[in-house]
Amino acid sequence: MVKVPHNLPPPDLPPHDIQERTDAMQTDVLLVATAGISLLQGMPWSPVLFPVVVLMKTLFAGTLLGSPLVLTYLASMLASAMTLVVAGIPAALYERVKGTGKTTPMSLGIWFACTILLVVIPHLLVGPIRS
Repeated sequence: MVKVPHNLPPPDLPPHDIQERTDAMQTDVLLVATAGISLLQGMPWSPVLFPVVVLMKTLFAGTLLGSPLVLTYLASMLASAMTLVVAGIPAALYERVKGTGKTTPMSLGIWFACTILLVVIPHLLVGPIRS
């Protein structure tokens, strides 16, 4: 049996499988990076989190979800999810205009760049929240 280094694909794979795996890994990296950047929007120092907490506090007042710990956790998740959704709009429009039937690395790059913009712009305008 031939010893293959761990970072190389097995030698018996056809070349098109190697290219498909490489493309899949690139898209996975962009998706994970986009989700990771959006999580910054739900952190306690994010200027976006406080307005979301205030709005959710009025919505969940008097319920079990209105406790401060649960409310902050839910607001953090909502702020991160809203960032992902809003940042995905330009990428979806790009895919619609181009007429591609599947997600391309370019559209994922647009989604990633828009996510970074949505995270950075509030920090530039307001600055981080200090306790």
